[in-house]
Amino acid sequence: MNDADLRRAARAVGDPIVVLGPKGAGPITPEQFAEWVERSGITLRPRSWHPVSERLMVVEEDATWPGSESATRVATVFRVADGKVTAALRLPDLRQALELAYICREMAATE
Repeated sequence: MNDADLRRAARAVGDPIVVLGPKGAGPITPEQFAEWVERSGITLRPRSWHPVSERLMVVEEDATWPGSESATRVATVFRVADGKVTAALRLPDLRQALELAYICREMAATE
């Protein structure tokens, strides 16, 4: 993402990838994900990693957008399957991201 390599971004995610952010949530295609990477201009610098399960990881990040004067600390819940990111759920802070990840883990354990 940080290199704005759109083909690489599309290849790194599942079809679909579930996303969550300030403008909504839902499944999108890899092509739509790459378009979002380009449109948003976001850069994410990882600060800490928090494994939750074999498939879930929470990453605390410093996010910047074009024109932003300083970074904003956010956290993202990532889900991986078959070597691809199948969910990227961005939340305002680490506590909220960890809570969501633990809920997702427990839901998956009861399927």
